[in-house]
Formats: sequence, C-alpha cells, structure tokens
Amino acid sequence: MKRYKRVFTIVLDSLGIGAMKDSEKFGDVGVDTLGNIAKSVSALHIPNLQKLGLANLHPIDNVDSISNPLGYFAALNETSVGKDTMTGHWEMMGLNIQTPFKTFTDTGFPKELINELEKRCGRKVVGNKSASGTEILDEYGEHEIATGDMIVYTSADSVLQICGHEKYMGLDNLYKYCEIARELTMKDEWKVGRIIARPYVGEKKGEFKRTSNRHDYALKPFGKTALDSLKEAGFSVISVGKINDIFDGEGITETHKSKSSVHGMEQTIELAEKDFIGLCFVNLVDFDALWGHRRNPQGYAEELEKFDKNLGVLLSKLKDDDLLILTADHGNDPTYIGTDHTREKVPFIAYSPSFNKNGNLGEFDTFAVIGATIVDNFELNMPINTIGYSILDKLN
Repeated sequence: MKRYKRVFTIVLDSLGIGAMKDSEKFGDVGVDTLGNIAKSVSALHIPNLQKLGLANLHPIDNVDSISNPLGYFAALNETSVGKDTMTGHWEMMGLNIQTPFKTFTDTGFPKELINELEKRCGRKVVGNKSASGTEILDEYGEHEIATGDMIVYTSADSVLQICGHEKYMGLDNLYKYCEIARELTMKDEWKVGRIIARPYVGEKKGEFKRTSNRHDYALKPFGKTALDSLKEAGFSVISVGKINDIFDGEGITETHKSKSSVHGMEQTIELAEKDFIGLCFVNLVDFDALWGHRRNPQGYAEELEKFDKNLGVLLSKLKDDDLLILTADHGNDPTYIGTDHTREKVPFIAYSPSFNKNGNLGEFDTFAVIGATIVDNFELNMPINTIGYSILDKLN
C-alpha cells in the first residue's frame, strides 16, 4: 500500500544552509544563505519553519531550536557539478549532471552567436551583458521602442533572455525569436540551460514593467526522471511555478504558472483542497530572482516571513496521508560578493500529520533522495541511469 496519497514538494529557490566541502572550487567561501540572512536582519519571524525543525537543522540567529519539532530534517549535498536551477532540480529527480551548463555572465554571448541571432530574427541586438531585468529595461527599453532593436541579456544563471515590448514587438514575435535562440544554442559551445522570453509594457524609463507572459524554453532532461516514473504509472504530477519550464514539460500532467512566490503558495493551498493521487511539485522563485541575485538580505528575510505565513495555512490543510517536503535547489547568499548562486547544502524537511516521531536524519550525499523517496512511496522504481535512494523508511 502507498504510505502517502499526496506528496507536496516545495522548493524555496536558493535557500542554502551553508557551504559544501567543495564550495571553494566554485568560488564560494564562507557562504550560508539562511544563516547570513538571519545575521543581517534584526529579527526573522518564521514560527512554522521553526516548529518543523529548521532551526534544529541549522543555527539561525534569534530563532531558537525547539525540543520537540514536528518534522524530520536533514542536510542534502549536491552530487552534480553545478549550482544552477536546472542542475539542482534535475538532480532532485534523479539526474547526475557532470557537464555544467554554459554561462556567459562575465563576457556576454559570443559575436558569432549574436550575428546569427540578428540574421535569423532580422533585428539588431543591444545589451548582450549580464544585468537585472529591471536595469536592462531602464537602459534599453526606450531604445527598443524607437528602433525595433532586440534586447538580449544574461545573468549568473545559464540563460539567454530576450526582452520584447508586448505592444511594439508583440508576443508572437518575441516567442518566435526565443525559439530561434533555442535552436541556435543547442550547439555545445553555446548550450545554455534556458532561453527566457521577457515581455514588458510601459512607454518610458522608470515605468517599464515585466508581465506574467514570460515563457521559458529549457533543454529537455537528458534522461527519464522520477517525474516520468510517476506519470507513466498514472499518478498526477502537478507543476506550480517554473517546474514545468525546468523540465520542459517532461513527466508533468498539470501545470500552474505563478505570478509570484506568494501566489505560488496560494495555488498550492488551493491544490491541497482538491483530491488527487501523486505529486505536487512547487518552485518559489522570488527568493532567488528578487532578493538573492540582487543581494538584498532584508527583502529575502521578508519573503521568508511571507512564505511562513502561507506555510501555516498549508499545514492546516494537510491530511494524515499527505507528505510535505521542503527543500532548495542551490544557495544564493545575499551577503556574498557578486550576484551568482552559491554552492551550498540545502535543507530537507519532511512533515506529515501522521508522523509518530521526528528528528535529525543527518546529511545525505545527493539531492536525489527526494525523487527516489517519492517514487518509493508510490511503489515504483526510479528510471534506469538515475541516482538516488529512498529514505522513506526513516519517515514515520
């Protein structure tokens, strides 16, 4: 018999809990996203995360550990070679990424790629550097409206992003240009993890706003994952946030786009009120996109507090045969130098109203214990050539 009818796995995008042993090789020394956020603010009010055991797992300034936490908790190390979104999520579901995705943070995209993109799209490219989405619009938005040039930029992630004004470029054209960029970046030397369409509206600097019509064109996973095992066996695999984009729809049965991390939790709470058998897989991106990359510990702390409030609502909706897993895909220490992700351990917190015990499970050597545990719960096997092992028997 399946132990849990529904599994809710929520990724707090970038909530690392301290450097891994090999973090220095990735340029990350003394990084600790959660710990350094707490040190940077006067207080961090996260009572629901606290009662699940987060402060027992990792010291948090001004948040006490408790004597009888509700959940099981552990630290997960990353086996794959990387510290990006796709690598983290793909490993959770069983893939071992040993060839990092290409990044162009320091150099911009090669002239050969830009020339080919201009030729195929019929538009000149401006930008071609690493920048935040709001900054690049303030710098080039008026220019694009006036000239028809196309804004291309990147970030610390393995991404190529194209901005397009919904009125002057049009969504159909923007999506077409992104499809061309995806085709071009299938070459090994240009292979980025995602092409992202970034539509916006507004007429002048300071008033430009990105819209919710963003669309990601991701690489397909190079092999089957835990999601495929679930879908092929007839179970629901419900995506909330950018999960569907990260896996390019592979193994997904139902998709819900989110306008924000708060909205993503509201969607998850609504799904908890519905009947299904399988997995609800959630990514909450604002921690990373709005606060980690922008090196804003105060904003990150406030986002955590918003999450914690909605977590309390979700906990009240869970049934005895539900399992909740909270985790992250990498770190993004907002107190660290630069704007890149940070190579960190991530939390694993598991809770069910039916738990008889709780406690610290220690450390595991791969994020893939998550996918393997979920698949085991539904009495399935992981696909061939995947990594990970179940810890379901430790959750009781």
